[in-house]
Amino acid sequence: MIFRHLFVVLFVLVAADCSLAQDQHETLKIYISADMEGLAGVVTDAQLGPGGFEYERFREFMTAEVNAAIDAARAAGATEILVSDSHGNGQNLLIDRLPNDVMIVRSWPRELSMMDGIDESFDGVIFIGYHASTANTRGVRAHTMSSANVTDLRLNGKSMSEGSLNAAIAGQFGVPVIMISGDDVAVAETQVIVGDMEGAVVKWARGFHSAKTLTPEAAQEVIRTRTASAVSRIDEFEPYVLETPVEVELSLKHYQPVELLGYLPNVERINSHTIRFNAEDMTEVIRFLTFILDYRVDLQP
Repeated sequence: MIFRHLFVVLFVLVAADCSLAQDQHETLKIYISADMEGLAGVVTDAQLGPGGFEYERFREFMTAEVNAAIDAARAAGATEILVSDSHGNGQNLLIDRLPNDVMIVRSWPRELSMMDGIDESFDGVIFIGYHASTANTRGVRAHTMSSANVTDLRLNGKSMSEGSLNAAIAGQFGVPVIMISGDDVAVAETQVIVGDMEGAVVKWARGFHSAKTLTPEAAQEVIRTRTASAVSRIDEFEPYVLETPVEVELSLKHYQPVELLGYLPNVERINSHTIRFNAEDMTEVIRFLTFILDYRVDLQP
């Protein structure tokens, strides 16, 4: 009976906090960027692309984790939500299972990549299914932007994950990241680089292709809880803003792309596999990186 009373009191307090957050914001806009490697249960490429035998099932789990964040954000006062499908081909979410009043960014290329559509009107950003950086020695499917090509990405001398890179993009527009879900390594890494945000750990890395994981429903409940907490204290978070101009150092696995990039007048080749570029701001950073990693001379419309 004591525990039941405590639960009721806790629920009332959380509801009061959420009501206060809603009262303080006549409109409350949330941006959700959803990746896939950090979902509960994901451990190999068998879950991550159309050729994988579990991919179709994990599209459902990805959609469910995003919906968990949407539901909790709404209950906590969010009035408008934009979702970015930010994994692989950008066409993973089952959009007919998302609420009718959300908007979705799909496919590529996009000017701001995984954060396309973000602007000053948003109040907070949520990352779903994120993973650790390519420079991290732990983390399930750890990489930054390209597992096939990138060995390190440094901004102003600091190695970046996709979480911290995207937080810096949001920060240019004055928008803080308020919650991240993923494995324990990804959550901790992003919190260390970016700062205070809620973390929803849905699995624990055992190796690059192994993890101890929650079930999908258990993971969704953790995401709901952490999202509700994040939105209820949204005014406490600070944007992650990098000093400008931003110095970009990109290291690639292969020699020849770096050699060719060194021919550009605004790019410096600093060793056999690394180039340096100075960008005016994060918009220029992400445009530059997207061009380098996505452009091919044989591209067709």
